[in-house]
Amino acid sequence: MATQRIVSLLATAVAALSLASLVASPWNARAEEARVAAREACPQLLDREFNRLQTGKPESLCQYRGKVLLVVNTASYCGYTHQYEGLEALYRKYKDRGLVVLGFPSNDFGEQEPGSNKEIAEFCRLTYGVRFPMFEKSSVKSLTANPLFADLVAKTGQGPKWNFHKYVIDRNGNPAGTFASRVEPSDRDLLALLEKLLADKPADSKG
Repeated sequence: MATQRIVSLLATAVAALSLASLVASPWNARAEEARVAAREACPQLLDREFNRLQTGKPESLCQYRGKVLLVVNTASYCGYTHQYEGLEALYRKYKDRGLVVLGFPSNDFGEQEPGSNKEIAEFCRLTYGVRFPMFEKSSVKSLTANPLFADLVAKTGQGPKWNFHKYVIDRNGNPAGTFASRVEPSDRDLLALLEKLLADKPADSKG
């Protein structure tokens, strides 16, 4: 009797697991399809992850698809560090229209970003009230350390020669312009390009 009861319980458990598997399979399949669709919709240039400066947690740049991006390599002790103020002003002015400023601290030029990620985050927040997304310190000159910058250099033919070099990326994930470090965030040509790109819609939403 005991053996039969055990066999019966095992059979019931197996049946329950099988049923759960059947119920979960369609959901898992749909979830996987959604992940694949999201990945396919992500422009190649943005299909990568970086750790956020403040949290250290990885975030995909795919979350910014359909946005106009201003990508900048930054430093805390540079003659251009004051541009943080202008970049934050740009972000606050245009973010509701689809602009995102992305900051990438780098110590590639003259030891002007020697601090830890925590120190950089505190400096940006306390000194300039930075709210735009920033990512952990990396080398923007190394082709392996920061693949986003490696791709931007390859696609535009222009690499950062100093801190606060600026790349503009359109809503479809394509480089649309580059601006040297000396170009202020309030520069007329930069603003004109941002205005033009913000007025556009992503390719898949036209028609």
